[in-house]
Amino acid sequence: MRTFIAKLALAAAVIGGGLQAASAETANIWVRADGSNFMPRIVDAFNKAHKDQIKLDIIPNAEIIPKYGAAAAGGTAPDALSLDLIYTPSFAAAGQLEDITDWAKSLPYFSSLSPAHVKTGTYKGRVYGLPFSADSSVLIWNKKLFKQAGLDPEKGPTNWAEIEADAEKVNALGGDIKGFYFSGNCGGCNIFTFTPLIWASGGDILSEDGSKATLDSPQLRGAIDLYRSMVKKGLVPEGAQTDTGANFFAAFAGGKIGLSPSGAFAIGALNTQYPDIDYGITFLPGKDGGWSSFAGGDNFVVTKGTKKIEVVKEFLDFAYSLEGQTILAKYGSLPVRGDIAKDALKDLDPRYQVAAEAMAKGKTPYTVVFNDLINSANGPWTQMVNEVFFGDDVDGAISNAQETMQSIIDQAPQK
Repeated sequence: MRTFIAKLALAAAVIGGGLQAASAETANIWVRADGSNFMPRIVDAFNKAHKDQIKLDIIPNAEIIPKYGAAAAGGTAPDALSLDLIYTPSFAAAGQLEDITDWAKSLPYFSSLSPAHVKTGTYKGRVYGLPFSADSSVLIWNKKLFKQAGLDPEKGPTNWAEIEADAEKVNALGGDIKGFYFSGNCGGCNIFTFTPLIWASGGDILSEDGSKATLDSPQLRGAIDLYRSMVKKGLVPEGAQTDTGANFFAAFAGGKIGLSPSGAFAIGALNTQYPDIDYGITFLPGKDGGWSSFAGGDNFVVTKGTKKIEVVKEFLDFAYSLEGQTILAKYGSLPVRGDIAKDALKDLDPRYQVAAEAMAKGKTPYTVVFNDLINSANGPWTQMVNEVFFGDDVDGAISNAQETMQSIIDQAPQK
């Protein structure tokens, strides 16, 4: 009898274990290729520590938006997605994302999450996306060239006049050395690094709710004048005019550029790929001081109707833990939880602290038609920036962009 009971107990244990194993679930998550350094690492860490699992798919940057839109419409979308935050309102407006308001606001650290990400993750007062990865815009300078030009290599510019003056002195070194670089034919690059100059000076390109284009302002015209002046003085390489973003970072990495607006990602890239370049990082300043930043990165969104939402929540909880935020920081993303950002970054290059501070004050234009307005190569923003930086008709370019932007906004779903 004892043997029989023991066998029953063993069988029950085996069956129970099998049922327990069977209860483990796997959720599918997509991420754009920009996250291919940090996302696999945080997924691996989660999978090793949890019964539930994450299956990760990395999608090329140019494909992820149309592919997700088609998959969501066809019922084959992943359970969740790390989505470029600028597109969150568009997918929410299309009814393709799960309303996660109650869960989001129940998080004890909700008020510490990146405000810009939370804003773009909100549509008609409901939360459809939460911050996942982050990047900020900063100004980087080459310390070696600064020193050669007689400038203080430890001090970056704090206003527009200092940017131009420093660029002139570096440019005077001659040869193939230039004072300043920006990608002149890249809408996305310039929304990321040019608009902070406007924001820091008290201007904007869109109203707070995205319902009005506000391009024709003294702040925008002033920032344009700064770039035009540097172009006219020959401080910017000629190739900048046709650069659609290919040299956004590569130009500075070549070691021949004095100053360049860039992103926090440049810290890791310079440290690992170009260790011989001695560089500094500071904020993108306003005309007379102050500073601002674009808040870039991804929101974490959940596909409407997914059956794996509990697994998705479990994964995001892990990503928001100190362990998760530290993994993200170590492999290329700024922390999105402001209350533990310093702890997550404490063992990394101290220049990340500058980038994290920039992120904390970062802004992201809110609109359900961001791609049509800003990123599209044929959109009004991209068309305008190239003309105002290098062309002859600044007034006409601003007027046309203002009119076209407003027309696109007026035809879009309302916030």
